[in-house]
Amino acid sequence: MPQPLLLASSSPYRRSLLARIGLPFTWASPDIDETPLANETPEALATRLACEKAAAMADAYPGHWIIGSDQVASLNNGEQLSKPGNLETAIEQLTRSSGQTATFFTGLALLDAKTGKQLSLCETYRAHFRTLTPEEIRRYLTVEQPFDCAGSFKMEGLGITLFEKLEGPDPNSLVGLPLIALTNMLRQWGLNPLLAAQPAASS
Repeated sequence: MPQPLLLASSSPYRRSLLARIGLPFTWASPDIDETPLANETPEALATRLACEKAAAMADAYPGHWIIGSDQVASLNNGEQLSKPGNLETAIEQLTRSSGQTATFFTGLALLDAKTGKQLSLCETYRAHFRTLTPEEIRRYLTVEQPFDCAGSFKMEGLGITLFEKLEGPDPNSLVGLPLIALTNMLRQWGLNPLLAAQPAASS
């Protein structure tokens, strides 16, 4: 490991994803203002917030490579998707999403806190919702309770049944961390996860 890795996120979903590539890392929650700027596109917002999350941790972790990520999601009519927080809001959101296409813009940043060098990008992923009945929506939300997830679903669980088709280079970006793009960034800086990954603990 050239430098220790820090995930600038409190999301358990991102931590779970990052753990999949077998590199040791720590995590900490950045405190930034996530208010969009005037006329800021979803792509620009997701990328800016990913970079700001990484930068917010640089002083506290000056010897780390810091990973920042942020996601903005919207329907094809322009309506932004958010974390519902409760059942009724989730029902309303999935009802509006039924039969629509949602686009997820996931910003990713890798910052070398020691040098200030940074890589960043925004990955796009599209999820095409089936036409959902009220009974399907309520049953899904009752079973999985994805109230802390943007769009009111967990793609890695029963939420996969909500869709007709998924389109994009990396399904992990839909969950919140594009691992293929991150692996490419790490390789650019001389860290190959295939060679540096730690063996899984035996059960």
